[in-house]
Amino acid sequence: MTLSAVIRRIIEHPIIWLAAGAIAIGGAYALITSPSPVIGPFGTVVLPLLGSLIGLLLYRLVMHAMAGRPTPELTRRRSLFETLYGIEVGLVFVALTVATISLLGGYTFEWASGDILSVITTVVAVNVGAAVIEELIFRGLALQALEKLGGSWVALAATSLLFGLLHLANPGATVWSACAIALEAGVLLGSAFLWRRSLWFAIGLHFAWNTTEGLLGIPVSGHAYSGLFTVTAHGSPLLTGGAFGLEASIVPVAVSVLLSIPMLVLAHRRGNLVPLSHAARRTTAHAVAGS
Repeated sequence: MTLSAVIRRIIEHPIIWLAAGAIAIGGAYALITSPSPVIGPFGTVVLPLLGSLIGLLLYRLVMHAMAGRPTPELTRRRSLFETLYGIEVGLVFVALTVATISLLGGYTFEWASGDILSVITTVVAVNVGAAVIEELIFRGLALQALEKLGGSWVALAATSLLFGLLHLANPGATVWSACAIALEAGVLLGSAFLWRRSLWFAIGLHFAWNTTEGLLGIPVSGHAYSGLFTVTAHGSPLLTGGAFGLEASIVPVAVSVLLSIPMLVLAHRRGNLVPLSHAARRTTAHAVAGS
């Protein structure tokens, strides 16, 4: 085997392009958005959008140059439809959870005074960035890389657990909030991707979830926003999520499971789930081909 062939095999290993892609996309976004507090409101709106665009370009570059594969999960042909479909599902998810908590006496809302346009543009722009970058890294890179090594079920479980653990760094996070995010966000968003095999769908769902929360004035995973409303939580934090926000409530955990199950059933019917045995055979075949 030639040196170039050895290097090519190393570069094409899923863990290598996963790590390289995550560092490149996450690092570029952090670098681009870091001047936001200095630039002011303009930077808060524009820089996350610019960072998202750069993230999408870097994702395609890593997948083509390192993984050696096309990116059908980011096809332009159905991008608008999949994004809007994801937004619709995200809105239904948040509406069901917030309505349930409110009917149980957990939330009350009051209209907040302030610059409506500024509130909307800021919340939307920030959450576009969060949705795009997190989905590129977790469902685009991590889930697909781990799926090649251990199949869809292992990849879904591992990325959900990792997604929850990384949110322990958020303000007010607890072991329960991390477990809740792993179950509700990690599993739901992973199931959404496996069902549709579209990052646009997962991005739309993630964006609608966070943006709706922010506009309602509910903290998003510990991060407080100046929304269109002021929310007051009543009763047990297990119901309301407390200061951490909706993600630490038991209600979205239950709703997300109810949504994830049919998504996974549909993913199975479509043949979108990779069994462990198939992943192992593909990994072995790749190793033999490169030897």
